[in-house]
Amino acid sequence: QVQLVESGGGLVQPGGSLRLSCAASGMIFSIYAMGWYRQAPGKQRELVAAITSGGSTNYADSVKGRFTISRDNAKNTVYLQMNSLKPEDTAVYYCNADLSGLYSGALNYWGQGTQVTVSS
Repeated sequence: QVQLVESGGGLVQPGGSLRLSCAASGMIFSIYAMGWYRQAPGKQRELVAAITSGGSTNYADSVKGRFTISRDNAKNTVYLQMNSLKPEDTAVYYCNADLSGLYSGALNYWGQGTQVTVSS
């Protein structure tokens, strides 16, 4: 059984910062790409940022220069540092990972989501 558990969401004022964390646990053999998606009310889920096992990153244009994705492979954890937050960043943020379990091939997993609200 593999789980992705997010933490770090909350309420922040415009211009503020938050750091999201997502830890993968369970019978994991190898983790490939990890990423963060978000879904605002009435909108489709969208990619925010992704990072490969080698550290290559890509970002949505809307967050470039404000958000930074990183990972700690030893801890099976991915982070999203969010700075200069705007009200339009308000959404449920989901962690995503492509990984192989000890007894399974490569599969895609989602976390349960964490709410980020940017409001004064």
